[in-house]
Amino acid sequence: MEDQIKDFLHYLIVERRLAENTIVSYERDLREYHKYIFNVEKITSFKEITRIHILHFLKYLNERGKSAKTLARQIASIRSFHQFLLREQITSQDPTVHIETPQQHKTLPKVLNISEVEALLEAPKDDTIFGIRDKAMLELLYATGIRVSELISLNIHDVHITMGFVRCIGKGNKERIIPLGATAARAISSYLENGRPLLLKQNKSEALFLNHHGNRMTRQGFWKNLKKLTALANIQKDLTPHTLRHSFATHLLENGADIRAVQEMLGHADISTTQIYTHVTKARLKDVYNLYHPRA
Repeated sequence: MEDQIKDFLHYLIVERRLAENTIVSYERDLREYHKYIFNVEKITSFKEITRIHILHFLKYLNERGKSAKTLARQIASIRSFHQFLLREQITSQDPTVHIETPQQHKTLPKVLNISEVEALLEAPKDDTIFGIRDKAMLELLYATGIRVSELISLNIHDVHITMGFVRCIGKGNKERIIPLGATAARAISSYLENGRPLLLKQNKSEALFLNHHGNRMTRQGFWKNLKKLTALANIQKDLTPHTLRHSFATHLLENGADIRAVQEMLGHADISTTQIYTHVTKARLKDVYNLYHPRA
């Protein structure tokens, strides 16, 4: 059973070419699934698994307080895995066929208003190499709406300052080209001239953003810096690494951007994912109306 999970993960890496974070998520879900099936249901082969066993596992997760979102992700992972086993003729049936995905309550993403964005972007001090780097990273995030995982994966040749665009490899190894604003371009130029060479030291690296060891910046390192900068900017909201991405999309739509263009820049495969930002803008309009209309 362990070998079949490894084969599936290898298939996701080599043939599906999924992002590393996605592979890690699949592996975590399937390890938990296998552990339950083996230890609780006493099953030693995926051929023996039925719909009832999977429902027992989902009930087990639900009783431990797992959210509908987590359950939906688990079902997606298990379904993909069993479809793989069926295609490879390891099993003769797919036990997930009649299992429904639980409906998820869509929560609106947290976004910063314009003044909060400006405060955050001004928080890094440009008199240190780390401040120059952090400012370039934040300006690039807000200018392009790319994911943090995409940001730290950028190499030097992916940013074309003179031509004003960034080349980004997103989920599913899909390439997209995103316009780069003048402010972000200046911040990146300053970093390339005054920050990166000092961080690189004697190392050799194609990575655009480096840590204090001269190696590629990690997601954890960025997240740690973001929390410090949020405190410096005196922002009371609970930020996540995706907050600037959400703010990028919301501010574009608030100012009349075409939703299809925003979808393309964000790299969403389905426009319904992008449409959640229209709900955010509508919610803001309602707040403005209630605040300023004399008969609200």
